Amino acid sequence: MNKKILNIVAIISMAVLAACSEDSKVNYNTAVVEMQDLSTSITATGTIEPVTKVEVGTQVSGIIDRIYVDYNSEVHRGDVIAELDKTNLLSKLASAKSNLINAQSNLNYQQSNYNRYKSLYDKGLVSANDYENARLSYEQAQQQVAVQRQNVQEAQTNLGYATITSPIDGIVLSREVEEGQTVASSMSTPTLFIIAQDLTNMRVIADIDEADIGGVEENQRVTFTVDAYPDDVFEGSVTQVRQQATTESNVVTYQVVISAPNEDLKLKPGLTANVTIFTMERSGVLAVPSKALRFTPNELLLKDDEKVINCEGMNKVWIREGKNFKAIPVEIGTSNGTYTEIVSGLKAGTEVVTEFEMILPEVEDNQPSNPFMPGPRNRNQRNTTGSAAGQGAPGQGGPNAGGNRPGGFGGQR
Repeated sequence: MNKKILNIVAIISMAVLAACSEDSKVNYNTAVVEMQDLSTSITATGTIEPVTKVEVGTQVSGIIDRIYVDYNSEVHRGDVIAELDKTNLLSKLASAKSNLINAQSNLNYQQSNYNRYKSLYDKGLVSANDYENARLSYEQAQQQVAVQRQNVQEAQTNLGYATITSPIDGIVLSREVEEGQTVASSMSTPTLFIIAQDLTNMRVIADIDEADIGGVEENQRVTFTVDAYPDDVFEGSVTQVRQQATTESNVVTYQVVISAPNEDLKLKPGLTANVTIFTMERSGVLAVPSKALRFTPNELLLKDDEKVINCEGMNKVWIREGKNFKAIPVEIGTSNGTYTEIVSGLKAGTEVVTEFEMILPEVEDNQPSNPFMPGPRNRNQRNTTGSAAGQGAPGQGGPNAGGNRPGGFGGQR
């Protein structure tokens, strides 16, 4: 401990001694150990979106001939929602079929020619070279027929793409085209419609800060509100904690998926949700105010007939037995900052000391008053409350994690 800290401790000790005159009074506040519901939570913002959302596009280029749906239209899987002009596609199919017929005719001729040359070759009437040429022409004709059949199949498939159907049961959220508009299919498929599968089953994609993501787990309870319905509180649960991090302006966040039942259809895609995730919930546990674990009686404030009965242990609370202070060792559990769970060591109904309150004597002010200055505050009673000076919040490491300062208000000597 350096000289500066020693001076501060000395000053505090002198102040306590000066305050502990015969006219001063020290009151000790207490609290009753009772059953509590403890919880901790984190807050974040997110966006509401459908669980399943499909962007419907087109595989072929053309002009939009007919559109059969609009915004908010209900559709079923396989329903026709739009059609492209099929003139060019029908022409390509007819051309492919004609080429297939020609290829098939050539194959029939090459097959007959091959059979004839094979018969003559077997009798030794033609050379091997003529026989091999006939066989090669026949095989090439077979491959040409296969190619033309693929072309016909491709043309038929493209013609089918001109009829655009809904891939799922749902509701049309967006319509990106109008009748007569030309759409071009290139490297990326153009989006014509956006269809949401089920608006009664929504989800929230929340961005959780890296400092809070460690406490988030699946199945934790979540509540959230939206500005559209400020008086309504919606409930859901964590369904997924995504591992991919997002960095923006040197802030690292992780996406958490939250279920959002929407039976009354109040939640709309795109709304901003103010999310509260309950990372810890304990119902009906024995708890004391956390400041009771930080309190330690200061012997400088004790009267002659008051004694301190201490005990071993990192976590302890203090009770009054007559005029004496007695330490009770306890085993603590979870904490929400304000209250801490007591696993063992205390019973419900026990009264524990949480802090002290010093009432200083009345100080008379004999100095002449200035009528233009504001009057002094009421000096008939001066309250000073305190607990263990310089001590940290209770936790698994014990209530004295911050260290004890001798002579401080509420500190140990």
